[in-house]
Amino acid sequence: MLRSHHRRRLLAAVQPLLLVAAAALVALGAGQAPALVPAAVTTNQVAVAPPVLGWASWNAFFGEIDYDVIKAQADAMVSSGLAAAGYDYINIDEGWWKGARDSSGNITVDTDQWPGGMKAIADYIHSKGLKAGIYTDAGHDGCGYYYPTPSTVPAYAGTGSEDHYDQDMLLFEQWGYDMVKVDWCGGYVEGLDAQTQYTQISDAIAAATAQTGHQMVLSVCEWGYNRPWTWGTGIAPMWRTSTDIIYYGESPTMSRVFANFDQAQHPTFQHTGYVNDPDMLMVGMTGLTAAQNRTHLSLWAISGAPLLAGNNLATMSSSTAALLGNAEMLAVDQDPLGAQAVKVAEDTTGRQTYAKVLTGSGKRAVVLLNRTTSAATMTVRWADLGLTTASATVRDVWAGSSTTAATSYSTSVPAGEAVLLTVAGTESASTTYEAEAGTLAGGAATASCTACSGGTLVGGVGNGGTLTLTGVTGAATGPATATIAYVNGDSTARTATVRVNGATPTVVAFPPTGSWSTPGTVTVVVSLRKATTNTITVSNASAWAPDLDAVAVRPLPGAAGTEIKGNGSGRCLDINQDSISNGVQAQLWDCSGAENQTWVAYSDKRLVVNESKCLDAYGAGTTNGTTVVIWDCNGGTNQQWTLNSDGSIVGVASGKCLDAYNAGTTNGTKLVLWTCSSATNQLWTRN
Repeated sequence: MLRSHHRRRLLAAVQPLLLVAAAALVALGAGQAPALVPAAVTTNQVAVAPPVLGWASWNAFFGEIDYDVIKAQADAMVSSGLAAAGYDYINIDEGWWKGARDSSGNITVDTDQWPGGMKAIADYIHSKGLKAGIYTDAGHDGCGYYYPTPSTVPAYAGTGSEDHYDQDMLLFEQWGYDMVKVDWCGGYVEGLDAQTQYTQISDAIAAATAQTGHQMVLSVCEWGYNRPWTWGTGIAPMWRTSTDIIYYGESPTMSRVFANFDQAQHPTFQHTGYVNDPDMLMVGMTGLTAAQNRTHLSLWAISGAPLLAGNNLATMSSSTAALLGNAEMLAVDQDPLGAQAVKVAEDTTGRQTYAKVLTGSGKRAVVLLNRTTSAATMTVRWADLGLTTASATVRDVWAGSSTTAATSYSTSVPAGEAVLLTVAGTESASTTYEAEAGTLAGGAATASCTACSGGTLVGGVGNGGTLTLTGVTGAATGPATATIAYVNGDSTARTATVRVNGATPTVVAFPPTGSWSTPGTVTVVVSLRKATTNTITVSNASAWAPDLDAVAVRPLPGAAGTEIKGNGSGRCLDINQDSISNGVQAQLWDCSGAENQTWVAYSDKRLVVNESKCLDAYGAGTTNGTTVVIWDCNGGTNQQWTLNSDGSIVGVASGKCLDAYNAGTTNGTKLVLWTCSSATNQLWTRN
């Protein structure tokens, strides 16, 4: 167990943003007493695994791929300079396998299509200094069976890995593949449980790695149907949040870019090497202008998304290669902090500001996104970013120009486009909650520990335990950054589960810090209530938990929203299970301040949750009992609400009140429209 008797003296003496006293912890099970070596931690942010960079075959070639096609792309990855820029995956998507297996159940392939088999093309990719990716499905049949592309390609059955997970994952690793994308067509048609199936696949990869010594990345391609961001951490480093960005026979469109971007915004579930995946890029494909390509890349970079080029690398222009290889854009995407952006402003409908916290004090990336049909001057305010109003350096990534500005920065953004900026300013204050029983340095929280080594909390939790910080202050309802100090002297990452106010938990990775006497930090985005009663719990029941010491919380003021609490129930306006699907009915649930309970009220009378979904009277209904749901924001009057001083929330189109149906007060009570009556089930407190 970590011991730190000198912590208070250190915290009193040193004044950086995050001060943590930590001590040496010997490897678990070694049977030695921990050495008492306090150390102050200030800027030791540990780099986490970045999102993958590379290329995938689907967008350019669909099901028509073979050895020569993939070889040409590997060659072009190197000759174009993209490999030198960091792009290293060549991923073979649907179309490589015709569903045949030998008498032992092993996959066999058409050797006319793949001379030497799939190992041969993996070997060639590796010979170019690149990594190789391959494709399968969680069900019995892959997507090509249900949707042959092109239609002249036969619908080969049996191109999925169901009932062969262990066998196929081992074979892929023996062939030398470094990534496997597992699609969901068969799983969807068969009605399989996504979390169960992908957990089994993840376990099969771990078993194969233990046998081969070769690491293989799992890419979950479940399309967001079962909210993989809520369970994907700890199972895979990346998961798709939406359907395909382009289908066979289509041309690229910015509407699909925006839709996939919106569906990938789950910042509290993206951290420490786990990322939301909005799908492959369409940059360089016929149909998008250079400006649209820049906007596409800006949105993926601010999201910290995987960047998998989908164009034909062998025929792309030098200007496309330059966009994909832009070093400053890649630095935003690959930032070692591993965070995702949050929306910090929308001063006018459709003109949105997104900000991503970067490694280093006072560093941010910003996208000014103009979704409207007219050019506009847009402004980013330092205060919205969690910075002071002192002068900051602003860098326009695509223009390659820098300037200094005080308080804020404004620039013209063309219609339908985005500007990507980096900002270097001065951090605002944070509050540090220390993992020590009693009064905590920097905050009013208290901490407790269960199942800790020795049964007491003195400085942290290791060897499988639970650290609970109570009384954590939320300056406003909505996102904040939480920087967690820890020690991990192992050679691989350890994990722990982080839960805030009882909301959906997320598994956080804690990479090695170098030794048991070297503290480090990782950063996650958490969603807090505007209160001093927030509770952050960090736990791991296994014997391989990291040793945790303190949490520093810093607001992101521009992302602040409001919780909407029923006066009759004491419960909050909630969207079930963090869903972003159109038509999900709003309900009451215990207040947690989570993303699915953080509502932003805009001047045009929208109430927006999860950054992009509007509270909506279903079907533009105006009668009693009309269900109240979430839907893509569309400007309709059925998505406009008047927030009255008496606590009522009235639909502009219907004139009826937001109502907890049948005066219900329990978790899960559904919300509807009803004739206003001043009853407590129609009155709401906004905090």
